[in-house]
Parts: sequence; structure tokens; C-alpha cells
Amino acid sequence: MSNTLWTIPQQATGKIIRAAAALGGVPLELPAAYEHFVDNKKPEFLAKFPHGKIPALETADGFKLFESVAIARYIAGLAPNAGLLGNDLRETALVDQWVHLADTEVDLFTSCVMALVRGIVTPYSKPMHTFFVERQTRALKTLNAHLATRTFFVGERITLADLFVAGVLMRAAGYTLDAPLRAEVPHLIRHFETIINQPKLKDIYGPVAYIEKAAQYVPPPKEKKEKEAKPAQEPKPKAEKKPKKAEEDEEEEEAVPAEPKAKNPLDELPKSTFSLEDWKRFYSNNETRGPGGAIEWLYKNIDKEGFSVWRFDFKYNEELTLTFMSANQITGFYNRLEASRKYLFASAGVLGESNNSVITGAMILRGQDVKPVVEVAPDWESYEYRKLDLEREEDRAFFEGALAWDLEVEGKKWVDGKLFK
Repeated sequence: MSNTLWTIPQQATGKIIRAAAALGGVPLELPAAYEHFVDNKKPEFLAKFPHGKIPALETADGFKLFESVAIARYIAGLAPNAGLLGNDLRETALVDQWVHLADTEVDLFTSCVMALVRGIVTPYSKPMHTFFVERQTRALKTLNAHLATRTFFVGERITLADLFVAGVLMRAAGYTLDAPLRAEVPHLIRHFETIINQPKLKDIYGPVAYIEKAAQYVPPPKEKKEKEAKPAQEPKPKAEKKPKKAEEDEEEEEAVPAEPKAKNPLDELPKSTFSLEDWKRFYSNNETRGPGGAIEWLYKNIDKEGFSVWRFDFKYNEELTLTFMSANQITGFYNRLEASRKYLFASAGVLGESNNSVITGAMILRGQDVKPVVEVAPDWESYEYRKLDLEREEDRAFFEGALAWDLEVEGKKWVDGKLFK
């Protein structure tokens, strides 16, 4: 067995580790077949790497390691003659310094901007977006100034610092590192191009796709601001109306009778003895656990034929950063579920800590199929759904933990929660 690195081709941190292995001559193989969000959720993977994150490393002798910086330093340390960690204690400290700056002041804010512009974190906040860009720009200018009189970050040879900066810039190039910003950091761009075009690294980093203009948030149509109301006018006879400009079509539609709304298939289900509104009120006004609590009331009253209980998990937890932003992701999802409010109750939480969190929760919904309830949200497929069987102890414990906000999953504790009711 050789050293095996679980990653995917486009993962920036995976590229950094592979680059360190290539320069150090460290044998490193990728799994023959790896499907992300599938294989990393399997019991055999979680037994080795409990958080299910990539990159993840297993060495030939069975040593296991996760977290990208730790793996990169370990691989670099296996080839001391390559000098990737510096040639003495001070150089090693400088390598760590630049790696840390690139990780926490460049890559972190790429993730934050990405989460905002892609609608992962909602509602969108222009001041937050500006703050993230300003913080990242400050770090990029620090890196650029250091390279004004140097070829590499530490010493006269490539170190892990150079590989790491190149990796995070490869990712930033698709979101924040646009043409105007590149013009402000010419030494950094020169260094970046030098590293990714090294003969041993060119195939690993691959071609860079620079954006000309930084990524911006584009709200979906229903989130666009409504036009300012115009002064009321006396209605004119239909024959006197003049053709309106395209931009006024929305206002003209108000005079046309609206088409009758299609009936929701959920309304065609047999009448249920269970009232979701009664449950929402009881849950809000009583303790969740204990005698006479909301959970006890639910088990006594729920109609198992007319309603079902589901677990839902965010698919892209590796993209989550600060926990308050993860909580905003839940709020945004709930906002987009508004059309299903009378069919749904949900309790979801952020479990873990900043840069190492997951979003998970439980739903009580009308009917036995989750799709008709959640597909009103454009991003419903960003979550995985699994029906819970409350007769199973494991499912029952998860469900009650989500309702009581004391759920713990794989060592991650509940830190923030949001309700849809």
C-alpha cells in the first residue's frame, strides 16, 4: 500500500499537497475511484476520518491524517532535502507564517465572498461583501510587497509557503482576483505564474481562469427590489391606453385578471386529524422535553399517515466558514420555503465550530414525500433528505435532539438553531 490522498481534482488544498509531494519526490496516489459526498459519507471512510472531510491522507504504514495544512506539512517533512519547510528553525517559522496568512486572510475571505455571491449565506449583505474583499485585498498587498524584492517567500528556493499561496490564489482567481486587483499586485501575480508553471507542477495546478470582473451577487427575480410606487392615476378607458414600454409591463399586468393558481397536490390529500398549526403553537409555548412537553404532545397527536418526519443535511459543509454565516444559510433556505409554510415545520442547527461545522435538522411535513414540500425553494437540492422512522431508536434520538436543540453529531455540538414555523 502506498500513500493515498483523498481529494478531487479541483480542490485547491489538494493541489497544494500534491505539489509538495511532486517537488519532494514523495509517492502519493489518489484513489482509483472516489465520488465526493458519497464515498466520504460511508462508514469505512468515517472510521478513518470521522469528519468525512477531504483532503485526507493514509500512509503506506496506516498513519492517518486530515486537515490540509497538517497534511501538506507532513508531506513536505518527508523530503527534508527538498527544503520545503525551510533550512533552519527561523525559515520554518517564516514558512508557517506565510502559509497561515494565506489560509486565514486570503482563502478564508474567498470562501466568505463565494458564500455570499452564490446565495449560500443569506440575506446578502453588501457591507459584509465589501469587508471581506477589503480584508483579503490587504493580505494580498502584504504578500505583494514582500515579493517586490524576492523571487520566493522564504530563501532562494520554493517552499511550502510558495505552494500554498499559489493554491489559494488559484481559487481566488475565480471570485475576487479580477483584472483591477491583479494590476495592484504585479509581484504576486508574477510569483503565482512562476509557481504554477514549474515543470513538475504545471499538470497539478492546471491552467488558471482569471476573471475580468470580481464575482457579484445577482438576486433571483423574486428577490429583486420592487419598483417605486407611482402616484395613483385615474383609470382611463381601455381604448385610450397607449402601448407601454417593456419596462412598464409589470404594472400593466395588474390590470389583467390573474390566472387561477394551480392547486397544490398536498391540498388533495385526505383530511388529517393532526393540525400543524396547533403543533407550532404548542411547541412555541411549552418546554420541548419532559412530561407534558412538546415532544410528548407530538407523539400523542401526530397523524403518521397524513404527515411524515424527515432529516435534512446540507451537502456542502466543507464550504461553511463562520458559524453565524452558517446560521444565515439556514435562514435563507427557510425564506425560500415560504410557499410551503402551511405544510411544513422545521428545526435546523449549526453543529461544530467556525471552519468546521455542519448544518442538519429535522422536518415535519404534510404527506409522505418530501419533494412537493421543499421543491418550492430553488436551492432545495443543496440538501440531502432521509425519512425518519420514529420507531428506530437512532432516528428518534436524532429527531428529538433537533427539536430540543441539544443534538450532537459525530462529536459536533449544537451552537445555533433556526426554526421554520
